[in-house]
Amino acid sequence: MKKELLDIESGELVSTSVMSTITIDCTIFGFENGSLEVLLVKHAQGISKGKWGLPGGWIQEKESIDAAAHRLLRELTGLDNIFLEQLKAFGEPDRFPLGRVITVGYYALVKRQDYSIKAGFTASEARWFKIKDCPPLIYDHNEILNFSIENLRRKVRQAPIGFNLLPEKFTLLQLMQLYEEILDLEMDKPNFRRKFLRMKLLVDVNEKQKDVSHRAAKLYKFDDNTYKKLTQKGFNFEF
Repeated sequence: MKKELLDIESGELVSTSVMSTITIDCTIFGFENGSLEVLLVKHAQGISKGKWGLPGGWIQEKESIDAAAHRLLRELTGLDNIFLEQLKAFGEPDRFPLGRVITVGYYALVKRQDYSIKAGFTASEARWFKIKDCPPLIYDHNEILNFSIENLRRKVRQAPIGFNLLPEKFTLLQLMQLYEEILDLEMDKPNFRRKFLRMKLLVDVNEKQKDVSHRAAKLYKFDDNTYKKLTQKGFNFEF
């Protein structure tokens, strides 16, 4: 059924077949050069024109929430087939200045080298920002981002989801830097190495880094079977 509602980008009434009060907003994490990053989009029109926010948009009337999240990420950034998990609903009455809008938050983990990010739909630009260098975000997107980070910190202690941020082959130092960035703490390298190798989650690929100015380190990848078991069963991994 066609409905008239307030467009979240332009602030104008439009006729469309979408749910009028529910949107999707997604925190997309990446990892590059030892830093945890988040993908932001700059709005091209409406009341938030020229401002940065999390990728998101309306849920269509005949699609599931998860399907909407995947579609919106694909439309806004070109990302598809990625790790995506629902967080919770954010529904403060004044979160959107022009009307009552409830948003369902998601977070995603992507291997940056596998994707060429592009702005699309109503975004004029899509860019990766280090978590510590994020600009002020629209609406309650800073709250959603902070909640996403806290959820990621809890999850990474219970399942090896951090591997979704690493290239196929990686060093132990890269793995440790990833956990340090997510958990925001400094780790003891020998202890970290010992704990991870004991889990039988890593496979030595008998290769070393190439084209590096320092001593080349050994490369590893994760064991698919162990990864699936630990992801489903879970664990309590304390550092």
